[in-house]
Amino acid sequence: MIHLYLAEDQEMLQTALITILNMEEDLEIIGAATNGQTALSEITLRNPDVVILDIEMPKMTGLEVASQLRKKHFEGKIIILTTFARQDFFEKAVVLEVDGYLLKDNPTETLIEAIKQINEGATIYSPELVKSVLRTAKNPLTDRELEILDYINQGLTTQMIAETVHLSQGTVRNYISSILSKTAAQSRVEAVNIAKQHQWLQEYKG
Repeated sequence: MIHLYLAEDQEMLQTALITILNMEEDLEIIGAATNGQTALSEITLRNPDVVILDIEMPKMTGLEVASQLRKKHFEGKIIILTTFARQDFFEKAVVLEVDGYLLKDNPTETLIEAIKQINEGATIYSPELVKSVLRTAKNPLTDRELEILDYINQGLTTQMIAETVHLSQGTVRNYISSILSKTAAQSRVEAVNIAKQHQWLQEYKG
């Protein structure tokens, strides 16, 4: 049985979620609150397996509750469940290492499955928000490194790149080593893929 605590300031939504989640044979709501201060106090006392927190609540936000739980070394899982697809909220939640960040407009089945997976050790974040963060992540590569990475993407060898940019092969290899280090990539192909995911190559090429 997975014991849950729900902090949600909209009473109708809270009641609906409690009813739906309690219908699952392996889920049980052991407490609920409509403000962050009460939630923090009761979570500390009841020690649930999984905590589900709204962000905008009276007295303390869900993010503030999560921060305090981390400081108290709470061993359960923390899920943020919110209507806000705001990148700044999401980034704060990631810094706090919450176990899940889900949007309320997802189907209930998605939440139920996420709770069960997160309880088993998974980390689940809303795909829309992850993509948003990747698109806006700061580019650590210089223009020269991006130029060389673009040639790698086109399939050029080290020698061909050196001839194209009028540098020695050793210098090109140094640039490639720097690219791998800055992107934490294990290979050239992985570095290209990371740059594409972050839109760095697309921005470089205009």
